[in-house]
Amino acid sequence: MIKKAILVVFVIILMLVVYLSVSKSPVDPLAYSPPKKPDMTGVLAPNNLLQGAELLAKGKIDGPEEVAVDGRDRVYGGTWGGKIMRILPNGANGAIETFADTGGRTLGMKFNRNGNLIVCDSHKGLLSINKKGKITTLATSAEGTPFKFTDALDISRKGVIYFTDASDKFGQNDYLFDFMEARPHGRFMKYDPATKKVSVLLRGLYFANGVALSQKEDFVLVNETYKYRIQRYWLTGPKAGKSEIFIDNLPGFPDNISSNRKGRFWLALFTIRNDMLDGIHPYPSIKKLMAKLPRATWQKPKRYGFVIALDERGKITGTLQDPTGEHLYEITSAQQYNGYLYLGSLHADRIGKYALKK
Repeated sequence: MIKKAILVVFVIILMLVVYLSVSKSPVDPLAYSPPKKPDMTGVLAPNNLLQGAELLAKGKIDGPEEVAVDGRDRVYGGTWGGKIMRILPNGANGAIETFADTGGRTLGMKFNRNGNLIVCDSHKGLLSINKKGKITTLATSAEGTPFKFTDALDISRKGVIYFTDASDKFGQNDYLFDFMEARPHGRFMKYDPATKKVSVLLRGLYFANGVALSQKEDFVLVNETYKYRIQRYWLTGPKAGKSEIFIDNLPGFPDNISSNRKGRFWLALFTIRNDMLDGIHPYPSIKKLMAKLPRATWQKPKRYGFVIALDERGKITGTLQDPTGEHLYEITSAQQYNGYLYLGSLHADRIGKYALKK
C-alpha cells in the first residue's frame, strides 16, 4: 500500500511538472522591482483603534466593497452577485433590505446631487440607480475600448463623475493576474452628465483603483494599487491636465480613497505588503509559473485592518488599524459621514462604523 501511494504521488507530481512546462501562462509579466517597504514605526506604528468600531449587518451582508450613506442615515453596501443592500438606522432594529440588483459585482458608489446612487459595477459598467432602485446604464466603454473592470468613482459638485477602469485586460475574477503581470492596463476617466460622454484623462495606470476629489476640486487623486502609490491629476490651475505622484511606497495595497472635502483623505489598504510577492516581482519567469498553479495554492492575503489619513500635501497624518484582522479586515473603502467613518470590505460579512473624535 505504501509503495502504491508513493507511486500515485510521483505520477501526480510528474503530471504537474509536465503541465507547467507545456501549458501557456495566462500572464505576460514584466520585471518590476518594488521599493523597500516603509517601516511600521512613527505614524505607521500598529494600533488597535479599529477594534473599537461598531459592526453593522454582521453575518447579513456579503463583501460590501464600497459604502454610501443617504440623507436618512441609511447605509448602502454593494455585494457579490450585484445586490446593493440597504441597512436601516438603529431605530428600525438595524433591518437590512435589498435596494437594487445589477446582476454584476457592485464596487464604487456615491450619491449625486439629484439623489441617484452612481455605481461602478465591475461587469456592467457605470450605472445610475434612482430612489426606487431603477437602474440606468451611463457608460460601458471609452474610445472604443469596453470597460473590463469598472471600479471606483467620485462626483464633483457640478455632477461630473470621475471614475476608473482598473484593468482593460483582466476582469474582477482575475485581478491577481493583473498584479502578477505588472503592466499598466488601467484608465482614469470622467463622465459628463450634460453631454453623456466619457473622456479618458489618464492611461497606462497600474490597476487604477480609488478616486477622490480635493476640497476645492482643483485636483483629483487616483490610486495605483499594484505600484503602492497614488497619482494626482490637476483639474485647474497652471498644471491642469497634468499628473504627478501624490504619495509613493505605501505600506500596503491602496484600494479606495475618499475625501471629507475639508482637506482630509481616507485611504483604505486592502492588506499590508507581502515580502514574498515583492520578492518575486523582478522575476517574470517565476510569475508565469505561479499564474499556472491552481488558485488554491496561492498565498492568501494577511488579514489586517488598515486605514490611513492623508492631508492634501500627501502627508500621512494618522492611521486606524486592526493588526489581528479579527474585527475588521481587507478594508476596501472608508467614507466619512456625520462624524463616523464607514468601512467596507471585499470579502467580509460586515460594515465597520468608527466614531471619529473631533
